[in-house]
Amino acid sequence: MENEIKPTISWADFERLDMRVGTVRRAEAFPEAHKPAIKLWLWFGEAIGELKTSAQITDHYTPDKLIGRQLIAVVNFPPKQIGPFMSQCLITGVIGDDQDITLLRPDFVVQDGQKIG
Repeated sequence: MENEIKPTISWADFERLDMRVGTVRRAEAFPEAHKPAIKLWLWFGEAIGELKTSAQITDHYTPDKLIGRQLIAVVNFPPKQIGPFMSQCLITGVIGDDQDITLLRPDFVVQDGQKIG
């Protein structure tokens, strides 16, 4: 069932995830994707730099409305080929009842690259 809690993980499992705040520097439509998506380039500060990803977030977002927005992303997954595009991070969001995505972001502007924990 969709709303069941997943099996318990250890604190060490959680600590292996590297979630950071990054600012969207560039965003564009991804017409080659099987499902409507947007390509994003996020800046995570000097230590990490810029990482790119794609996301199926077109129900609520357009590329021009994402520029400058801070998002929360997992930055330590291995790169994943999505059609002709190589995704380097995974932005986070809430999946709605209609499978639409609402992005997670800080309430206030923080330094790019700040850790989530």
